Amino acid sequence: MAGPPPAPGRFTVGVSRDFLDAEGHNVWGDIRLGELDAAGVDWQYLPRDCGELLAEDIDGLDAVLFAAPTVTARTFEGVSRPPLLLARFGVGYDTVDLDACTRHGVLVTITPDGARRPVATAALTLLLAVLHNVTAKDRLVREGRWSEKERWMGLGLTGRRVGLLGLGNTARDLVGLLRPFEVEVLAYDPYCPPQTAREFGVRLADTDAVMAEADAVIVMCTLTEETRHLVDARRLSLMKPSAVLLNVARGPIVDETALIDALRAGRIRGAGLDVFEAEPPGLDNPLLSMDNVVLSPHSLAWTDEMSAGNGGSAVRAVLDVATGRLPRFVVNRDVLGHPGLAERLGEPAAAEGQYGRAQVRT
Repeated sequence: MAGPPPAPGRFTVGVSRDFLDAEGHNVWGDIRLGELDAAGVDWQYLPRDCGELLAEDIDGLDAVLFAAPTVTARTFEGVSRPPLLLARFGVGYDTVDLDACTRHGVLVTITPDGARRPVATAALTLLLAVLHNVTAKDRLVREGRWSEKERWMGLGLTGRRVGLLGLGNTARDLVGLLRPFEVEVLAYDPYCPPQTAREFGVRLADTDAVMAEADAVIVMCTLTEETRHLVDARRLSLMKPSAVLLNVARGPIVDETALIDALRAGRIRGAGLDVFEAEPPGLDNPLLSMDNVVLSPHSLAWTDEMSAGNGGSAVRAVLDVATGRLPRFVVNRDVLGHPGLAERLGEPAAAEGQYGRAQVRT
């Protein structure tokens, strides 16, 4: 932990306490906070562990590096001087009220460069685990059911067709990891330029085509109102009975009740989920007892690589702002027109934002 409270006039940073365990150790390991020390930036963990950031947590700080706490309109109630930057450790921002941040002239950044390879690797891990029936085979050994192994013949990945819902930077990284398996990749992403897809050897298609044609469908898009329940009962019904569905993005993109029904009826072969509609899922959730489902507690990509990557990206955003530069991966681009931003960050940096220095694609 950093030392005593910073002196007036210094750039000050708060780090959310959800990074710490009961003994005060950072559960993520090295998230590059030492780079703040090396740059002479004063930082300290926030005084309380909270589910929602409030005025008592952020007032007077110049930046906040956080992971789990939500940011809402209430966050800014009673704040006399909001932070210039809220740097989220991770790629999701569905728990951040971007409109409220923009109204108060607060930049919000995420860390797609840090999460890209770990999440892509996690997606490949989950895909292979589902195709090879890892959950079922693990239970056979633990429960003394060795003789039942013939029931659980797996599927090889080589030469299959993989469908991606979302073709952002992380999905493109997965495409590279899949190349040795000689798979065909098709994807739905209305925001991906056709030329970019061609460069990665990916065929763009609509959602229904991806669901119907793929041997494995992997959800990798951002959760928005547009993508909520993108995978619903109708689209699940389009899948091959031999196909599998994976979700490494956000739980509500998949209608979980419809997925359970499809699995129970044998309309699809299996599923792999790192995320759920409600987290954690209830102990009575039928998914927990299914042998053809591989589950992870929204942490499959949590590795030392993820820690260093996400932490380093968030710290770079903090250091950019501390030195009057516009950080990369700003998700609330409308804030660049806020008059208070130019005053606090500096005219050159604010002007740089008018030309879209960084585009966010996860």
